[in-house]
Amino acid sequence: MDALPKAILFDLDETIISFGSRRLILQEVIEEFADHFAPVAPEDAAVAIEAGFRRFWSDESRAAIWRQNLGAGRILAVEEGFSELHGRAPGLTPAFARTFGERFHVYREEQAKFFPGALETVQAFRDLGVKLALVTNGAAAPQRAKVERFNLAPLFDHVQIEGEAGFGKPEEQAYLHAMQALGVAPHETWMVGDNLEWEVVAPQRLGIYAIWHDHLGEGLPPDSAIKPDRIVRSIAELNPTRKE
Repeated sequence: MDALPKAILFDLDETIISFGSRRLILQEVIEEFADHFAPVAPEDAAVAIEAGFRRFWSDESRAAIWRQNLGAGRILAVEEGFSELHGRAPGLTPAFARTFGERFHVYREEQAKFFPGALETVQAFRDLGVKLALVTNGAAAPQRAKVERFNLAPLFDHVQIEGEAGFGKPEEQAYLHAMQALGVAPHETWMVGDNLEWEVVAPQRLGIYAIWHDHLGEGLPPDSAIKPDRIVRSIAELNPTRKE
């Protein structure tokens, strides 16, 4: 699809705003508490806890609940990760899981910054008259705070936050409501984001052109039945003014 769409629905976290590698951030926090993890090396502990995070957040019904209280959800994800390490590191108690989870939550949120070229790409689409919506899941207060922190509202014709709207991706209403706000149809719309279910599978069912932001460069999971219409490693690849 070479022609510009009439509208684009952009995800926020890990699409426009980067928080960095979760595994590496976990390792940095682990190094702050190395005595609790002994004798497990920080890099090995980070791999185990990252696996726990992936298991925790892959449960869609659980994720739908805890993304409304992300700090508490991350503590539970830490407990999931600790479960693999308890036998080797006796210092990983439930009380420490809370301490570690709270520190990780604060530290990771502090890392938020624009992906290289993301702001310029959004602005370029806006300058060319493409209608834009920011469609993000999560609780109202922290997501609205990010919108304000990065001054995103002036860039978008519609800002839709799950905690404010009362619905979120992958519910059909999330995409339909955003398109209605922009006055466009699915075949005139792109969806851009990093979550294969929320930003690829669900919008494709409605006829939206789905672009997957593979910011980690991991590629599609083995034997994946999911087929994004386009895959980009960087949002800057979408910049309509970019010179190859």
